[in-house]
Amino acid sequence: MSARAQQMTNNTARRAVPGFFLAVGVACLTAATVGGHLALGLVTFGILAASSLALVLLGRRSETYQGLTEKEPDERFARIGGLAWAGTGIVLTVGNLGAFIGELASGRSGDPYFWFVAIAAITYIVFVALLSRHT
Repeated sequence: MSARAQQMTNNTARRAVPGFFLAVGVACLTAATVGGHLALGLVTFGILAASSLALVLLGRRSETYQGLTEKEPDERFARIGGLAWAGTGIVLTVGNLGAFIGELASGRSGDPYFWFVAIAAITYIVFVALLSRHT
């Protein structure tokens, strides 16, 4: 691949993540507005738009962010990215587990948190099984 094509690919990857955040923000704003929660939609959109802007700014100056968004990152950046996703998964799983337990303690069914926790557990087992075969 030519240097110019590689640069275009890297620029596309650096824009894709902030673009995704912005698109999710617009979807949340739209859904919240339709659901009668305009203020919540605006707050959610604001947080995601600020996150998107931060990622755009990081893409210009941060060697780490640039390394993470390369088409084929080196071992260091691949490890950083993998650990970041693993950490995100842990935080989301523990948060959903806490919400599920809180719902049960309040006398409610725990839905939809039950399904998030169940899917997380099943996904973990599936990934361990698949990755153990390929490494």
